[in-house]
Amino acid sequence: MTDAVLLWFRSDLRLDDHAAVAEAVKSGLPVIPLYIFDDSFPARPLGAASKWWLNRSLAALDTALQRHGSRLILKAGDTEKILKEIIKENNIKTIFCSHTFEPKGEAFDARFAADSGIDVRRFNTHLLADPSAVRTGADGPYKVFTPFYRALLSKGYADGHTRRLSKSPWVAPETWSESLPLDALDLHPKLTPSGQDWSRGFDIWTPGEAGAHSRLQHFIAHGLKNYADGRDRPDLDLTSHLSPHLRFGEISPHRLLHDVERAVEHDASLRDGYEKFRSELAWRDFCFGILCQQPDLHHRNFKPQFDDMPWEDDTRAFRAWCRGETGYSLVDAGMRELWQTGIMHNRVRMVCASFLVKHLMIDWRKGEQWFWDTLLDADPANNPANWQWVAGSGADAAPYFRIFNPLTQAEKFDPKGHYRHRYITGFPEMKTSRSRSAHQKFEQDLFDFLGHKPDAEAGTGMIVDHGKARQRALDAYARLKNED
Repeated sequence: MTDAVLLWFRSDLRLDDHAAVAEAVKSGLPVIPLYIFDDSFPARPLGAASKWWLNRSLAALDTALQRHGSRLILKAGDTEKILKEIIKENNIKTIFCSHTFEPKGEAFDARFAADSGIDVRRFNTHLLADPSAVRTGADGPYKVFTPFYRALLSKGYADGHTRRLSKSPWVAPETWSESLPLDALDLHPKLTPSGQDWSRGFDIWTPGEAGAHSRLQHFIAHGLKNYADGRDRPDLDLTSHLSPHLRFGEISPHRLLHDVERAVEHDASLRDGYEKFRSELAWRDFCFGILCQQPDLHHRNFKPQFDDMPWEDDTRAFRAWCRGETGYSLVDAGMRELWQTGIMHNRVRMVCASFLVKHLMIDWRKGEQWFWDTLLDADPANNPANWQWVAGSGADAAPYFRIFNPLTQAEKFDPKGHYRHRYITGFPEMKTSRSRSAHQKFEQDLFDFLGHKPDAEAGTGMIVDHGKARQRALDAYARLKNED
């Protein structure tokens, strides 16, 4: 039997700028590309929206492999058992794969290599830098972003070096292992109880490597120049929309920086946008560093003193938040954008998360799980780390008592109501001035449009009064601090 090498794909569904792909092809041995769907392998099963994306991304990867005379072998079930079967069938001595940087996955890789005797060669294809390579002067992990970012820059990790696809010819095995049809993975979201296809609005996206590169070029041409100042404006289309592609590894962060740096060389006016974009990619690395410090980040407070937070068990309020029926237009528009498109503007995410945790005093873990299920870009580090940052229980969450005012946030970042109009169907855009009184009328009109009944305590159509809710949260945080 001819020896072969196994190219094991996980959250790295691309061929370009992928060291494991390049090294597997360069080996000159037959390459067997493999993807295993195993909900028990990562720390938590994929959410429904992420499964929708994965379904299309796997199809795109298989198409790309076929252009090289190869194909993607799909398996489902126990990862270790499947790996052993593939290894035995194909006389494999070496596995090429990427680091997942998820503690559970990293531990599995090390144990499997030791127990099986297989040479497991792992590469960083997912982050700007391996978290273990960016350490403090005391050789510890960073817990504050700014010094982390300075270290990342000083070590040269945040630049645009890339590895293009190896020019060596792909060698196919003489016989292919049996593969499941993609439909057998059952990745498409189930219909809602009313029989509607919840994911029908996701078709605005193009999962896959080609879609990622197309998004990047569109961002460079239309969003990068004003990104630094305008990225917080949900009414303007200035964000990159690359987060789902990054989450599934359809494009590398170094490829992003490489192409953006080349654009800056030709147009210096893009420099500020580039600098801000690079810092956002670095924040993604920072979150994975936090995950490495605390593997159960999605359900345990990074700061233990928050274990005593007096959360409210308010099912009615949580349901209103999920449905976008809080009576606060920016929150409601954001939650409806999420449901309709599988994504939410970053500034609005912070406002929505803050509202759940601090206005409604509902445990951040409930909101994090909702985002995990409904966001196309929900990844195991950014999602819980950002929720904990908003809640105050996470790393670098200062001031931990920050409470976003959804009314003033709407005034500042959606001054004419274009964003809210887009996602609250049938609600008119503001045609009046940017004054406070105009926004107050806008909010009241929204209450009437949604048919909210006035809250007896708040005296408005809002499910809570901002001032009272803010004070309640501040009191809770103050007690927490005094008990620390």
